[in-house]
Amino acid sequence: QEWENTFATWDPQDFCNISKVVLPADAYWSPTIFILERVNGQNSVLDYTSVTYNGTFSISQPFQVTLTCGLMILKFPFDTQMCNLSVASFLYPAVTDLVMKTRRTPAEIMRESQRYFLTDGEWKFTNLSIIEYLEEMDNGDFSVVTYVISMERRPTLYILNLILPTCALYLLDMAVLFGPTSLEEKISFQIAIILGSSMLAVILNNILPTSSNKPPAIGTH
Repeated sequence: QEWENTFATWDPQDFCNISKVVLPADAYWSPTIFILERVNGQNSVLDYTSVTYNGTFSISQPFQVTLTCGLMILKFPFDTQMCNLSVASFLYPAVTDLVMKTRRTPAEIMRESQRYFLTDGEWKFTNLSIIEYLEEMDNGDFSVVTYVISMERRPTLYILNLILPTCALYLLDMAVLFGPTSLEEKISFQIAIILGSSMLAVILNNILPTSSNKPPAIGTH
């Protein structure tokens, strides 16, 4: 967060060339902001504000939060999800008190986010865009900044553990059905294939996400 306070300026030459000081966060006013999709998290313990001689206040507060996000998993495991992180302050109307703007462009934030997104897990961070708008409520219009985060699922694990074994069972089933084997051998193979399909169904039930209005297409076939 960064804002200006014209009542907190000084001439560095009058104070031993001191152009910047660090003060407790409660020493001056600071905007109270909220993350609308937040359900849980751990707040930062860095309760200090940096103040420069021209009245610019700056606060950096890293913290970890858990957000709600609607999932569209129809194309699982080849799906792409978009989640919002909305920052707002419903204490100060935008018309008279507080208007929030992003200091960096979406491309700059995207590059910096990819630098910190070091995990090599299931998801790949693909895009980030910013929407600035006014939220209308009963007691006024309030400034909101929404970060739209796009994540793409890495399907390699699901292809190796789920799709390829399923295709192999279907091919084996067709080969046994039309193969030149006796009826007893076909029945034995069919029982083995049914058992294998049942095991894959159990694995599929444990793997598939459940938090979606539309079930994944792979689970309905």
